[in-house]
Amino acid sequence: MIYPYIAGLIALIGIILSIIRFREGRTSPRMLLFWIIIWIMVILISFFPQETTIFANIFGIGRGLDFIIILGLIGCYYLIFKIYTMIERLESDISQLVREIAIKNEKIESIIEKIEISSSKKE
Repeated sequence: MIYPYIAGLIALIGIILSIIRFREGRTSPRMLLFWIIIWIMVILISFFPQETTIFANIFGIGRGLDFIIILGLIGCYYLIFKIYTMIERLESDISQLVREIAIKNEKIESIIEKIEISSSKKE
């Protein structure tokens, strides 16, 4: 069977890319650990798929594949929630920055007007 080797290769590439992103400062240590755990799980599941049935039975799920699919869906929902909260925070930050920039621009414009008025009085 070639599938475990292909999945293992993809997972190794994923681990390497995760480490590179961490070294470049583009990801946190927590996310690095998260992705390394995910990729190691992919390697283990691809080489030992029968072991997933043991975990599935512990949680009352019939087949190992069903267990993996459920875990994947839960993981996807978690990531969607994280992305959603991140987007909300970014929107709030952007709104705050826009307000601050508008206030500063208004102050700058009023200073420019005062300068123009005082320079026109001198003439």
